Amino acid sequence: MLILTGYALLALTPGLAPIAQAQQNNQNQKSAQARKKVIVQNPRQLGFKDNVSSGSSRVSSLSLNPALFQRKDPSELIFDSSGNLDYRIIQGCLRRNFNEDNLPASIGINNRQFSEFFKNQTKSFFDRMRGECIPYAAAFGSRNRFDSLSIMNGSIQDSKTEVWTFTPSAVGGFLIQQEYLKDESKNLTEIRIPLQEVLYDPRKLGDKLPVELVWELNSIIKQIYPEENNSLENTNSIVRLIVDFGDSERWAQIWTVEIIDPTSKEVFANAFWVERGDLPGAFFTGGGESLERSFWTNPLSYRRISRGVGMVRASSGTRSKSNSPVAQTAPTKQKYRAHMGIDYAAPIGTPIFSVANGKVVHMGFSGAFGNLIVLEHPGNYHTYYAHLSNYNSELELGNEVRRGLEIGYVGTTGRSTGPHLHFELRKDGIYVDPYGPKTQLDLWSMRDNESGQLTRAVLLLGSPIKMN
Repeated sequence: MLILTGYALLALTPGLAPIAQAQQNNQNQKSAQARKKVIVQNPRQLGFKDNVSSGSSRVSSLSLNPALFQRKDPSELIFDSSGNLDYRIIQGCLRRNFNEDNLPASIGINNRQFSEFFKNQTKSFFDRMRGECIPYAAAFGSRNRFDSLSIMNGSIQDSKTEVWTFTPSAVGGFLIQQEYLKDESKNLTEIRIPLQEVLYDPRKLGDKLPVELVWELNSIIKQIYPEENNSLENTNSIVRLIVDFGDSERWAQIWTVEIIDPTSKEVFANAFWVERGDLPGAFFTGGGESLERSFWTNPLSYRRISRGVGMVRASSGTRSKSNSPVAQTAPTKQKYRAHMGIDYAAPIGTPIFSVANGKVVHMGFSGAFGNLIVLEHPGNYHTYYAHLSNYNSELELGNEVRRGLEIGYVGTTGRSTGPHLHFELRKDGIYVDPYGPKTQLDLWSMRDNESGQLTRAVLLLGSPIKMN
């Protein structure tokens, strides 16, 4: 897990002291070097890691686990209920007063035990307050249960900024994580891009972001864009990004996305990345809403759903050669087979993207699937991409791939009546309908032990929060 302790906004804050300004210049030089390095890097270094030795030949798909192709009864699947479906976040900047240690109750945290703990632990914190208000972000679970609280010692963000995060302990009591914004800025860079470019000309983004982040950013904006304001794209609104460009050891990663008015500083919408060890990471809005369901059903930049889960006619494979009226009108019992998966109609050659970080565990021709790629993801999830016309020429079995990597291209191989992508999501080998109204996976909701990451990110990486 990346600890967001060092996002010192020295490189982002105007009016700095001379020493801080020198640090800013050094940081800007490093950021420019990082961007230049990213642009010229081979896509192999950015989008996937090669776990196969360079001298080995491509492994035959026939040697893979046949369990990948078994159909299992969906009734065997038990969904993980640990996801917090009622999760929500409130944020603000509370005006300072003589009873600062009463902040939990002031923002709606009705937990007497925590209020006492907070009062006893924060005396020194409030002695170092700066500014007229206390920035906070608090998370609540079902039945208004307190999940996490992050506070910052003022709206000024520099090397003296402190962020304290409080979370309930699994063994009783509460935990505090104290962070200083001065250690991680070397890995994080702020980028500002006109909203119009993101919405209508994502090709220009290739000069500013690693190629696999372009699909991800475009997907995020499409989800958080406030459609009730149809004229927003005609303004000078910008997309503010906090990006880690990565290196040979870690993926490039978008940590924050905001759509803002550069003049008024109003934030129209935002999203924050939460890293998870046992599951793929996830994006959540500043209000706690998950964006992941859409990501896991969006393998194409262009898509039209032509057929979902259900029953389709099964071809008999033979036709009667008789021309007699009896043969033509005799009643027959139509056979049906279950259609497992989602079909996305698209022209041949349309790029297909990995919907999450994972590992290539199958790549080759497989009967009715035609040309097929199967990716394995943390949490025992698999995604299937079938009927492909071709694969990414650099992709091989065993590669670890990042979300947003172009893995293949739409085709009509195998049992296919026309160009389309057949996409499946499986959990423990059992097909899951990602569009099912009752489908809820741990991938798509905030778990109790993760909320502290999100409240910290809201304060550390988001634009300064206005006073209540």
